[in-house]
Amino acid sequence: MFRQPHRILIGAFMLMAIVALAACGSDDPTAAPQPTTAPQPTASSSGGSSAPTTVTATNPSTADLHGGSTEVFLKGFADAVAGSEFRSTSEFAAAAKPLAAGEKLKVGFIFVGSQKDLGYNQAAAEGSQYLEKAFDDIEVLRSENIPETADVQAVEEQMIRDGAKIIFATSYGYSGPTKEIIEKHPDVMFLHMGDVEAFENYASFFGNIWQLEYAAGQVAGATSETGKLGFIAAFPIPQTLLNVNAFHLGAQSVNPDVETTFVLTSSWCDPAKQATAVQAMVDAGVDVLTQHQDCTKTIVEAAERAGIFVSGYHQDASSAAPNAWLTGAAWNWGPVYSEIVAEIRKGTYKSSVMFQGLDAGWVQLSPFGDFLPDDVKQRALDTVEKLRTGSFQPFTGPITDQDGVVQIADGVVPTDADLQSTGYLLQGITGRTN
Repeated sequence: MFRQPHRILIGAFMLMAIVALAACGSDDPTAAPQPTTAPQPTASSSGGSSAPTTVTATNPSTADLHGGSTEVFLKGFADAVAGSEFRSTSEFAAAAKPLAAGEKLKVGFIFVGSQKDLGYNQAAAEGSQYLEKAFDDIEVLRSENIPETADVQAVEEQMIRDGAKIIFATSYGYSGPTKEIIEKHPDVMFLHMGDVEAFENYASFFGNIWQLEYAAGQVAGATSETGKLGFIAAFPIPQTLLNVNAFHLGAQSVNPDVETTFVLTSSWCDPAKQATAVQAMVDAGVDVLTQHQDCTKTIVEAAERAGIFVSGYHQDASSAAPNAWLTGAAWNWGPVYSEIVAEIRKGTYKSSVMFQGLDAGWVQLSPFGDFLPDDVKQRALDTVEKLRTGSFQPFTGPITDQDGVVQIADGVVPTDADLQSTGYLLQGITGRTN
């Protein structure tokens, strides 16, 4: 039904062209010329990946914190994780100052894209709406379509002038620019989504959404007729590489011969590039697609039109492709934002770097497509429960990358820190990390 043999060779060349285009450069106007390595935090170590992952706070040197586009941030991310030692939240010392009784709290949210992108930014925006409804005396300030450059600093400064005491910088590349100004505003708490550092008034958090990517991969592997899956990503950051690896492992668990094609668009949201990537994958015989993009509508709708299946990311987009939708990995940010803000108000929040997942309710599986067989759905639900309880860790070694290098040794269970520094693609995945 899906395979079109006479177009596969053309599609393969198109995929190679997309990868080459991404490697040659980005159309992202936010790219900065010089890479930067983030300052190294100091901490004592604790073992295991079941506890929330945190990093100690230090005082940043402004001179060491420059740049900040997603592309610039790539190099420093892995170095920062490798040099950071992780410990539990209960050991963390730097607490935010409590607010005065009766004080109305202004909370800022900054988004790199549209709040209606049917993806990452919409999920974050809906989380901010949840927060606003949860507290009668909170005012939420929002700013969208802010690039990952010093522009975000201007927005943060304006929000502070408008009275914001807490600012959520929701995009990955906001980290560098935000850390440049935190010393100027010691009475403001900055929350970043995805960094691996924390300071007295700068914390970071992100969800282990890879857990749902694994379960979604199982559904994809069971559904595919060609054994060819596609993953359309923006940038080769650790989060993206971890997600595609998890998706592939999940698919491989039900179909050992499955192949996953990984391509980069070098943009968080470029519908034209997304559409080109979808068509190239269809021509190459791919019959199940997923993605790590900010905006998802183009890919989801294109899959429906092409007569192939799609697995979602960020939030439920099943209404956009009722005949193609399998399931997906989605965020549940509202309760997370609300809990953080509530703790800051009480003066009990401890600045940290934290990664949590199913066990904390930060991530969730999107609804299944109506046409999926019951056994396929039940397998995914059983996997989600095992991941939630911690009784199953799919990245237990041996884990070998596409070049044959053992990345996780036999029997080793990786920590959150290990996974969040992923810089490789697994065997069976076609594509590169640069």
